[in-house]
Amino acid sequence: RSIHVVALGSECPGGAGQGEEMLGQGQLQGGLLWSYLGHGALVGPCDPEDGLHNPAFMEYTSRVFGDITVVVRDCPSWDLLDSDWAGVRKVLEQADILVIKYSVTDKLTFQQVRNGYAPRLRPLLRHWGVPVILVAVGARLNEEGPPCTCPLCASDWSSCVPHSEGLQLSRDLGATYLELPSLNHVFVGRYFGSVLEYFMIQCLKHKAKERPEKRRGNKVDELLPPHLEQPARLPPIRVEESSFSQDMQWLLERGVQFADVAFYAGESGKELGWAHAAVLCAVSPYFRQLLLGPKTRERDGGPHSLLSTWDGGFIDDMPRSDGHASGRLSRLVVKDPLLCMCLWEALMFIYRGAWEWEHLQEALEEKLKNTLAVAQLMERIRSLIGRERCAQGSRDTPSARAAQLGPQTLVNLFNSPLYSDVIFMVQGSVLPAHRAVLVARCDVMAAMFSGKYAEARSRVVPIHGVSSDTFLSFLEYLYTDSCCPASVLQAMAVLVCAEMYQVKRLQHLCEVCVCAYLQSMPSRELASTGISVIRLLRRAKCHNAEQLYIWLLHFIANNYLIFSHKPDFLELSEEEREQVERLRWPSRGYLQELSDYQQRRRKLRKSRCTVM
Repeated sequence: RSIHVVALGSECPGGAGQGEEMLGQGQLQGGLLWSYLGHGALVGPCDPEDGLHNPAFMEYTSRVFGDITVVVRDCPSWDLLDSDWAGVRKVLEQADILVIKYSVTDKLTFQQVRNGYAPRLRPLLRHWGVPVILVAVGARLNEEGPPCTCPLCASDWSSCVPHSEGLQLSRDLGATYLELPSLNHVFVGRYFGSVLEYFMIQCLKHKAKERPEKRRGNKVDELLPPHLEQPARLPPIRVEESSFSQDMQWLLERGVQFADVAFYAGESGKELGWAHAAVLCAVSPYFRQLLLGPKTRERDGGPHSLLSTWDGGFIDDMPRSDGHASGRLSRLVVKDPLLCMCLWEALMFIYRGAWEWEHLQEALEEKLKNTLAVAQLMERIRSLIGRERCAQGSRDTPSARAAQLGPQTLVNLFNSPLYSDVIFMVQGSVLPAHRAVLVARCDVMAAMFSGKYAEARSRVVPIHGVSSDTFLSFLEYLYTDSCCPASVLQAMAVLVCAEMYQVKRLQHLCEVCVCAYLQSMPSRELASTGISVIRLLRRAKCHNAEQLYIWLLHFIANNYLIFSHKPDFLELSEEEREQVERLRWPSRGYLQELSDYQQRRRKLRKSRCTVM
């Protein structure tokens, strides 16, 4: 009944290089494993005739759990893997547990391990299935104050190993990652010792299963710790599919009230349809040059040099055939007969994001029934969209399609005065916008600008109860169909704004952001953060964020030992507290079993004869 532990690396800055003398007993007593084993450790090989004895490894033995022998082989020099790889591999093959150590203030050695030695160990560890513990020892340096162990602190990245790099190395090796600011008995015994004892117990169970006949012949009253179940999985946050293309299609089909561009046939003068200058200019540089005004066209030579398909002119106070109020309109005469026939398909392609080339070609082929005419018209539409978009669209690759995704077409309009017909005043900030886009993307905005409200007749619209940054993020979603709040509080503020304007998908995206931010916090940061998760729960319930409300209840239950000690835990309602108690991890039953197990271990240690 023995366990072999192999340790590689040094917890001291600089470590031990090739050619240096092996650590003496005085230096060894300051090491990680020696600190854990205590005064009962004996220096020297367990068996002098053992074929695994290697002079480069400091060997010592001790006893744990009363009668279990632990054999430790500790090698502080990584250079041994280059000079005697066969010997190191022979020792590693017999290891039950592997401990890899490094100093957080020795970044050079860490980089050598990560880039040179870890790739050699990774396939062997995966093949053998040996549990690995990666231990970072030491406090990171901070010149502006006391030593900092925060994983988000970047003041010492040039000289110390960041938390993220150590965590990534542990993922590459499939290891359990630990950070010990110092080698005192609290950190070594409580954190490192708990993890090491867990793997020791798992190793003993595995060996007992491999040799059941010996276990039956030599029964020993073993004290096994209680089994800790994994916490319940957090419920997923479901996000609605994007409706950006459908919203823009609706704008083309039914948003005539906000249209400011009229198309006419070149020969008959018949009205062909209406469109919105802001959308056309955002998608097509050709329309942008065409609709800028007479002075610009005269200076630049006119858009006719690109393609002599359109003729533009401005007509003020032109009456609309649909009965809507008159305004400043732009009349465009379509000279090309093919484009006159398929103008609706071309506009639909532009409004849906100018990237569905296959659907456009199918629609043109179905209408024209002529392959040559379809090819000519496709080339002219590519000229309207622009040479860069033409080249990307003609490649028809997944990356090209992703680059031409619909929501990206309105990025240039966001917070831009180009063809802006409404200005929002938010906390003294001036935010230009476009009614057509707002009406298509938000039902509340559509009712506000289309009904008999003051906002429908006013160019300047004041917004109250929302900060300028929050409302700007809300407008950014309407134009780009994406949202990236900078913090949990900002995400909650945008969520409240989304609930105010009934944009459900944005509300779901904010819920996902809040969950992602909270899940990324380590336990110690979650315990010390100033963000009140209980108050986030209250706001989620108040603003109809049902998915976030349920998720936060499960999150509090999974981190019960952290949140139950906070003062705001008492703000939970009786129903909520019952649900948290029912889902709490660890459960009350496990904590009671753990307490009984620890008491039995203490009684067993006191009753044992030291001589025997």
